[in-house]
Amino acid sequence: MDKHFLLLSSVFCCTAAVTPLRCITCHLRTQRDRCRRGFSVCVAEKHETCMILKIFQDNILQLSYMVCQRFCRELTYDLNDQTYVHTCCNYNYCDFKNLKHFFS
Repeated sequence: MDKHFLLLSSVFCCTAAVTPLRCITCHLRTQRDRCRRGFSVCVAEKHETCMILKIFQDNILQLSYMVCQRFCRELTYDLNDQTYVHTCCNYNYCDFKNLKHFFS
């Protein structure tokens, strides 16, 4: 009986200790300045991760977009002389951490 109680209580403690994934949101960030539109923090819901969309032209980052995204997929494609790169990550504020080095 004591073993079952310990097992159940440890599972409950681990479940209660899990915190939701938090991502930075920015609907328009340019290379020259900080977030121009939609700066906030989103809390990812079921099946969501942090997503960054980076748009490059001539291999130079032009702007980015960061949100909590449902069923995020890693994706790169070219359209109208620009390259669009979708990146997904799943630890708190990873989208901002992954983006910082592009603007340094």
